[in-house]
Amino acid sequence: MVIVFGPASTRSTAPGHIHLPKQEAKQVAHFLETHRKLQANGARTFVGENASLQNMERKARIKKQLQEPKLSPSSYDTAWVAMVPLPGSSQEVPCFPQCIEWILQNQQISGSWGLAHMDSSVNKATLSSTLACVLALQRWNVGREHIRRGIHFIGKNISVVMDKQIAAPIGFNIIFPGMLSLAMGMGLQFPVRKANVDGILHLRELELERLAADKSFGREAYIAYVVEGLGNLLDWNEVMKFQRRNGSLFNSPSTTAAALIQNYDDKALQYLNLLVSKFDGSVPTVYPTNIYCQLSMVDTLEKVGISRYFSSEIKSILDMTYRCWLQRDEEIILDVSTCAMAFRILRMNGYDISSDELSHIDEASTFHNSLQGYLSDTKSIMELYKASGVSVSENELTLDNISYWSGNLLREKIFHDDVQSRSILAEVEYALKFPFYATMDRLDHKRNIENFDLSGSQMLKTEHWPCCVNQDILALAIEDFTISQSVYRSELQLLECWVKENKLDQLLFARQRTTYCYLAAAATMFPPELSDARISWAKNSILVNIVDDFFDVAGSREELENLVELIEKWDEHYKDEFYSEQVQILFYAIYTSTSQLGTMASVVQNRDVKKHLVETWLQLLRTMMTEADWRMRQYVPTVEEYMKVAVVSFTVVPILLPASYFVRQALLACVVNSQEYNELFRLMGTCCRLLNDIQGFERESSEGKLDSVSLRVLHADGSMSIEAAKDSIKRSIVSCRKDLLRLVLKQDSVVPRACKELFWNMCKICHLFYSHTDAFTSPSEMVTTVNAVINEPLKLQISNPSFATQSEK
Repeated sequence: MVIVFGPASTRSTAPGHIHLPKQEAKQVAHFLETHRKLQANGARTFVGENASLQNMERKARIKKQLQEPKLSPSSYDTAWVAMVPLPGSSQEVPCFPQCIEWILQNQQISGSWGLAHMDSSVNKATLSSTLACVLALQRWNVGREHIRRGIHFIGKNISVVMDKQIAAPIGFNIIFPGMLSLAMGMGLQFPVRKANVDGILHLRELELERLAADKSFGREAYIAYVVEGLGNLLDWNEVMKFQRRNGSLFNSPSTTAAALIQNYDDKALQYLNLLVSKFDGSVPTVYPTNIYCQLSMVDTLEKVGISRYFSSEIKSILDMTYRCWLQRDEEIILDVSTCAMAFRILRMNGYDISSDELSHIDEASTFHNSLQGYLSDTKSIMELYKASGVSVSENELTLDNISYWSGNLLREKIFHDDVQSRSILAEVEYALKFPFYATMDRLDHKRNIENFDLSGSQMLKTEHWPCCVNQDILALAIEDFTISQSVYRSELQLLECWVKENKLDQLLFARQRTTYCYLAAAATMFPPELSDARISWAKNSILVNIVDDFFDVAGSREELENLVELIEKWDEHYKDEFYSEQVQILFYAIYTSTSQLGTMASVVQNRDVKKHLVETWLQLLRTMMTEADWRMRQYVPTVEEYMKVAVVSFTVVPILLPASYFVRQALLACVVNSQEYNELFRLMGTCCRLLNDIQGFERESSEGKLDSVSLRVLHADGSMSIEAAKDSIKRSIVSCRKDLLRLVLKQDSVVPRACKELFWNMCKICHLFYSHTDAFTSPSEMVTTVNAVINEPLKLQISNPSFATQSEK
């Protein structure tokens, strides 16, 4: 269904159901009621003591889960651990009787075990868990009534096993037939026709025939992972070579237990003893998995825009993950998804981390030798693709290789409709269309909130639930975004009034881009408390774009020179006359706005910064004057001459510098004048200017203007085509972007990270605006984006057909 969160005029649309564990249903119902109130009363009116208390409780639960992830019990894995005999007991006494007791206490009313659904839907994971529990009870001759009800449930739903439209756990076509064969060997009888039994057993035969032709290491790993369904068909010495330092096989309790049943191993027994003790008689489906769970939560919090509320907890998690990374911890290195996610998140948070640690999966062939690679796991490929994007050097060939083959694999999966999860499919399509350096944070947040997977269930050899606070995350994200939008709309109204008060709307030559200019600020500096930074960014962005139009198309030489002279004299401008009303409007708009922002910034920074802001305007106007002079004299500069001027004339300096004074970081004069700060401007300015030149080439050429594309062609004396020039520029853009990201992520830096982020945000904005066309010049290209970030309320897509309950405790 679609639930709309926003102004009172919006209403919920088609009915549907949310898929959630039973013990969370009351909290979710309360959360939905809260947001119905928020919708009815408006974003600002329902931020009272009750809402604050709710948010405090939500944050506390999220923090607790961040610090110590709560893993859901797995009926399937617990059943296999329950089947392990006590060493030295001649296979007659269970090693873990507490697991048997847990199984007896956790059967569903339907007779099944596992995650049950209120709409009575049955999936293959439920059948697999149920059969495993029946086997465990039969193995030790206990729970006859439980066994009877379990067998009845399996018989009633046996058609699900052969239904290819229902998602299957990993190895299901080997494990389920193997367990069924084992059950019949124990003397169990199922109310199922012999033809159905034969068909199920045949599934394993077909799967083993398919595997026999494959001699890869990935196939060996897969066979070892699904040992529960193979029993005496395996060479157990070959299986045990996959044992990890913690004693487990693949960190899987069920795989480890199945191996221990067939082949005693002291380390494997110690591993299972630890789990049963830690989880009070049950076991999860994967352990250890803390790093993956914590990083997944950090990633989720960042994706929905609320990570700033948990900065200290996230810092602790990343510090710990970094230590594990340096130690090459198996929990990270041996799991492709965890390894790729750790690399991306650590690097993007400023940790010094080498891409060489991904060299073991830098080729498609080496990836396919891993378990996830053999399974062609979409999520793992997706994580690798995202990790490959955070390259900070032209020399990171490992990341280039991963980007190439993982991108191709993802495109193939889309083409062949080989992605079962709709949510993962949407994420893959979005990532391929919009690389992370061409996105707007707040637009991404909205999309991720609207498509949030409340259930969060994942399918390995059984279905499991890795995060128990998804509803808290979603509720907090919705409220945060809704309140932010209210702030954005108010700020945009103030800007529109400011434009009229300064008569900027009377300059008919100017492109009126108030909303676009504000969008860039709101979509990147999104927290409500950064209002001054957004207003500063937007005002100066509006001004520099109007000035750019004035120098490009509207101003005469006399008017341009007059404006430059007025800026040079600044407070003594009264000594000069205004050449025209246009000049007067422009000057006073720059003068009053810069003076006001300068005064505010001086208070924030506890030093006078106004003079520096004036200098940035003067620098910009002088470079624009140089370009105008070239155009009027029809002078053809060299590419080097052009770039030296054009990087400054792209107008970003008067936008970024004032905004950087308002991001709650001390920005000293020595920092602003440092080589690092100037290099940030150079790299960002070069990147943005070249992006603009590529998309604006046709329009600029038709107006008789020169840019980096036309100059390369002209100075090549016919040896370079327009397309070759553009290709050369694109390579320069990639190089500058990587160098800029490296500088932004650098830890031992004189420029505060929050200030450096502004440079990266500007680069991302330009990539988005100029990715396919000149969206900034187009009157309609970015309208949808504007509405999504500022105007349109959230529409929460909840597609799961039912509330789900989890009775396993």
